[in-house]
Amino acid sequence: MKKIYNCIYFIGGILLVLGAALYITKWVWAPYMYIVGSFMFGAMQMLDRYRGTNFILRRLRRQQLLGAVVLMLAGVLMLVCKHNEWILCLLVGCLLQLYTAFRIPQEYEKEKKK
Repeated sequence: MKKIYNCIYFIGGILLVLGAALYITKWVWAPYMYIVGSFMFGAMQMLDRYRGTNFILRRLRRQQLLGAVVLMLAGVLMLVCKHNEWILCLLVGCLLQLYTAFRIPQEYEKEKKK
C-alpha cells in the first residue's frame, strides 16, 4: 500500500509542476492538470499522519497541510481569476512545502536520538 501512495504522491507532484509550467503557454488543460496534481499531492500528505507527542513535529505537519491546501487553492484561482493572483498562492504553498520538507526530517532525527 505504501508503494501505491508513493506513486500517487510522485505523479501528483509531476502533474503539479507540469500544470503550472504549461499554464504560461495558455494551454486550456493546464489548470485542470494542476488541480488534479495538487489534489493527488495534498491527499497523500493528508493520509500520512503523525501520531506522536512531539509538539514541533505536530506544528510542522499542520504547516505542511496548510501548504497543500494553499496549493489546491492556487489551482482554483487559475480557473476563477483572469490575472495572475494564483501565483501568490503558489509561492506561499511552495515555501511552506519547502520549509517543512527540510525541517520534518531534522525533527525526526532529533526525536530518534532521545
